[in-house]
Amino acid sequence: MQRASSLFRLLADGTRLRLLRVLAQDRFNVSELTGILGVAQSGVSRHLGLLKEAGLVAEEREAGFVYYRLSDEGRSNGQGPLWALLDSQFASSASDKAVREDEARLQEVLRLRKESFETHGDVRQLVPGRSWAAWARALGHLLPPLDVADIGCGEGYLTLEMARWARTVFGIDRSDMVLERAKTLADRRRVTNVQWKKGDLARLPLRDASVDVALLSQALHHAADPEDALSEAARILRPGGRLLILDLREHDQRWVRGRFGDQRLGFADAELDELLRGAGLQDVNVQVGARQKGDPFVVLIASGVKPGGSAARNPPSVHSPVPTSVRRPGSAQRTRHAKSERK
Repeated sequence: MQRASSLFRLLADGTRLRLLRVLAQDRFNVSELTGILGVAQSGVSRHLGLLKEAGLVAEEREAGFVYYRLSDEGRSNGQGPLWALLDSQFASSASDKAVREDEARLQEVLRLRKESFETHGDVRQLVPGRSWAAWARALGHLLPPLDVADIGCGEGYLTLEMARWARTVFGIDRSDMVLERAKTLADRRRVTNVQWKKGDLARLPLRDASVDVALLSQALHHAADPEDALSEAARILRPGGRLLILDLREHDQRWVRGRFGDQRLGFADAELDELLRGAGLQDVNVQVGARQKGDPFVVLIASGVKPGGSAARNPPSVHSPVPTSVRRPGSAQRTRHAKSERK
């Protein structure tokens, strides 16, 4: 009876029940569980220790990580009826607000695992050299030198990726703190073709028609007025320049307002299309960029072209000589070599 009393006291804590519900779906490390539950790492570790001591949770060490999962023995050491009750409660609470929020964050963790191609102990997924980052950088080799504005750049990770293929990138954010972190990262990586500027989505610190590409990556849903934000982005585009948006499709996860300061819970496909056309853009395209079954967060990719030019719409082919004013170091020698081959 004493053991049963201790077990029921252990399960009287809501956070521990949330942990068990999450671990019933997959194994996770402490960092992942911290992100899913929104609980401090020390608290997650303490709860896991208690659940492990009670024989409900097991620990696995693989590839330098420590993972936690439900204990196989826990269902067969006389606690079978308890697990039947817990499974029933977990299933019946699927529509609970807190459970749905945990589930949304759990699906994001699983998506990140999938997109990073990390094995997480499954050697069947190990393919040497497989990398989304390398693939994205390879696509940059197909682009001509462009001037790019990363609007709402945050700490600058995407900004520095674009700097690999762009002529100049303007990293724009309203927070002095994140801009300082971005500058520090750029200095550490010795990136010199980025200019960091403080500015708001509705008032960008750039001249009219000054960039070829304006990017809003997961930034538009932070705008108080998306129409103003897109009008500003269109203003700084050169004729023929392209506006590119990565954002969330409309969803019902209201917890993101408090946690991330989201002004909007995503956008409908048709709404993004209308917003881009309302900003005076043409050749508008909206499509799904990333989606995973069970994940409420669907990424939309939208783009439009500013009328009056064709440079951004029809970039030079890889065989066309690059204008002298924008040639990279060594391009003159490559052009002469290409001419000699054509002769």
